[in-house]
Amino acid sequence: MLTIPITPSVEFDAALVRRLTQAGPRYTSYPSADRFQSAFGEADYRSGVAARRAEAEAGQARGLSLYVHIPFCQSLCYYCGCNKIITQDRGKAVQYLDYLEREIGLQGALFAGMNRVEQLHFGGGTPTYLDDAQMDGLLACLRRRFAFASDEEGEFSVEIDPRTVTPERMHVLRRQGFNRVSLGIQDFDPAVQRAVNRIQPYGQTAGVLAAARAAGFRSVSVDLIYGLPCQSPDSMAVTLEQVIGLKPDRLALYNYAHLPHLFKSQSLIDAAALPDPETKLAMLALCIERLTAAGYVYIGMDHFALPQDDLARSQREGRLQRNFQGYSTHAESDMVALGVSAISQVGGCYSQNEKTLSAYYAALDEGRLPVARGVALDADDCLRRSVIGKLMCDFALDFAALDLTGLDAPGGAAGYFAAELERLKPLEEQGLLCLGSKGVKVKLRGRLLIRNICMVFDRYLHEQAETGPPPRRYSATI
Repeated sequence: MLTIPITPSVEFDAALVRRLTQAGPRYTSYPSADRFQSAFGEADYRSGVAARRAEAEAGQARGLSLYVHIPFCQSLCYYCGCNKIITQDRGKAVQYLDYLEREIGLQGALFAGMNRVEQLHFGGGTPTYLDDAQMDGLLACLRRRFAFASDEEGEFSVEIDPRTVTPERMHVLRRQGFNRVSLGIQDFDPAVQRAVNRIQPYGQTAGVLAAARAAGFRSVSVDLIYGLPCQSPDSMAVTLEQVIGLKPDRLALYNYAHLPHLFKSQSLIDAAALPDPETKLAMLALCIERLTAAGYVYIGMDHFALPQDDLARSQREGRLQRNFQGYSTHAESDMVALGVSAISQVGGCYSQNEKTLSAYYAALDEGRLPVARGVALDADDCLRRSVIGKLMCDFALDFAALDLTGLDAPGGAAGYFAAELERLKPLEEQGLLCLGSKGVKVKLRGRLLIRNICMVFDRYLHEQAETGPPPRRYSATI
């Protein structure tokens, strides 16, 4: 196995985090999804695809990423803020798959002969709510409509709920073509699990993960959440020890944002049992300390990976990208998102599907793509998207590498962003970054606060500042 020297990848400064944390976007897109407009429709999306086809015909073809949203779950996890449908009625999945295949047909026709699928991700909800035969049929439909990279070249992932997947099914999923798997854990402590209505014994999860290894999955990732009810540094330490013992290739460590006004299920959580901000900060420090000591590299935001994993390798090689699934290993790929509420990113536009099944079905019954809203980016948006992406993925910004085409920028990038660079100076004084004539370099102690740094370049936030603070729909940056 390749041995890669472990060097520090992040520095935790509690006082700095305490002082600077604030509400802000997660930047899975720029502009962020709350800026999407209902005036953007199917015709705008088709125009975006047509522009990409023209580029492909001129020899500038890009890889393609597919996201498939399966919204169904058997039971409700109280903390969840995803678009999901809790049901035991399996007939709903049958109907949904019929409409999903119609959408696949429409999107496949748009991209025919143009791209090769290098990434596939099934998210939810719970994708493994589908049975083996349904999954076989859906994958066959995708492969009829799109050309796929080989198993060796492509990254094809699926989210699973270890409570509902047997070790035998892990082997089936691998035979179906998935080569990366993501397991939800959140916390192994029984009291925490009861408080969020997700009972998931350690042994059950360990058995599924072992089966994934035996089945030949190339990468296994797990999700944890800190800030859940009944959690403490002591309980989190036990969960961390168990998770590190399982040695997943990747790990996502999410900060629980209690927003019951946005996510109704969170109102079922006893707010009095939630850890206070200082306890959350202590848990975050503990997680960073234990994970980095175990050899994990801090990728950014809430992601860690072993140095040999493709995610860490992509970051070292400058190929890391950020999209609606978090960090991605295939830079510059367009994303076509399929299913209710799914968000696509194609060239200079974002588009989101209808959020309810009834509206999603109605659009497809009319033979049209179920685009509900979106945004077409102008030259300034594209530049700022590139800046934020580079900072989020590389923790550095090279002014010379920025494309200023279509912008009035006689002073180059430094001149164009003169106001932003001035706003960065207080962050430089606090040790988050270094400013130079050639660009920006984020220091180790600034990496945890990368969202704060990126917010400086968010034109929409600064335009909104005159009317008040960021809305409550944003989570805290830490």
